Amino acid sequence: MTADAAGVAVDLHWMQRALSLADHAAAAGEVPVGAVLVRDDDELGAGWNAPIASNDPTAHAEIMALRAAAAAAGNYRLPGSTLYATMEPCPMCAGAIVQARVARVVYAARDQRWGAVESVFEILGSRSLNHHVDCAGGVLAEESARRLKSFFEARR
Repeated sequence: MTADAAGVAVDLHWMQRALSLADHAAAAGEVPVGAVLVRDDDELGAGWNAPIASNDPTAHAEIMALRAAAAAAGNYRLPGSTLYATMEPCPMCAGAIVQARVARVVYAARDQRWGAVESVFEILGSRSLNHHVDCAGGVLAEESARRLKSFFEARR
């Protein structure tokens, strides 16, 4: 297996994990978004959307994963880590990702309303910031989009 093929396999593995976390959010009546933060192929933290249940507007999947990872690492900086999210991070989450010094973000579905990687804003690649994050989008995007569409159709 080539290095590129190995990298794709790793991304698919961890995105599947994030999709399973999105299912937890959906089961709780939250928007189905999941996130997992990995370093050296070890899961440091995981989370799913929980703003409704927690009455916390910052309880997005990415923030929950960052909080868990920082606690596990004993440091608010998470260099060398990769965050996998089932949806393109919003501006709030992108800011936290930059502050945590996450090295890479891999996301599934684009967010045409709030996306802060490429869809609406380009925070993670901004040259105005002192930390830049490598990003890859579209990994298992259809699976993530299907979950989101089903969730919102059921709400109508």
